[in-house]
Amino acid sequence: MARYIGPVCRLCRREGQKLYLKGEKCFSQKCPVVRRPYAPGQHGQVNKKLSEYGLQLREKQKAKRIYGILETQFANYFEEADRIPGITGENLLRILEMRLDNVVYRLGLGRSRTEARQVVRHNHILVNGKKVNIPSYQVKVGDVIEVKEKSKGLQRFKDITDTTASRIVPEWLEADMDNLKGKVVALPERDQIDIDIQETLIVELYSK
Repeated sequence: MARYIGPVCRLCRREGQKLYLKGEKCFSQKCPVVRRPYAPGQHGQVNKKLSEYGLQLREKQKAKRIYGILETQFANYFEEADRIPGITGENLLRILEMRLDNVVYRLGLGRSRTEARQVVRHNHILVNGKKVNIPSYQVKVGDVIEVKEKSKGLQRFKDITDTTASRIVPEWLEADMDNLKGKVVALPERDQIDIDIQETLIVELYSK
């Protein structure tokens, strides 16, 4: 499966804000966005006024980078969101939030979405008691997500839970960190998705 393997801090700098792609580093003074708050590259410090299309494109790129998704899959998600009754932009964010790797991250079983994706890929996660190692798997309301019993004693999960103990779990999820498990109790509403994305710009971009 294709994936971005370059330096992720450059992605945050390109978007001009923290996308929280590196876990705890993003909250420290070592974060490159804090140290170098301008775009990477030779002309990164030149202020450029973006066109309407440029603003829409940047918003799409930001969403892709936050969730770690490449172009074709993101376009497929948009088509799916457009078919579902309701507001297309909110449907799109809901689909992205219901990805298994994102739910693992939201529950605090990964310090970043990248780490959560790795946890899923390495067969550490069960959904309703069955092994699922596909990060893009769409969870449903009522699904129980947990770390499998053989993996609970691994040092990585002790480190993860120590780091994410204070993280606020969104209202649409129910977490049991003592047992490294959680449950999807509802579909996320827009005001429960705490990411700085103007989804209407993405809809405008794809509607051209």
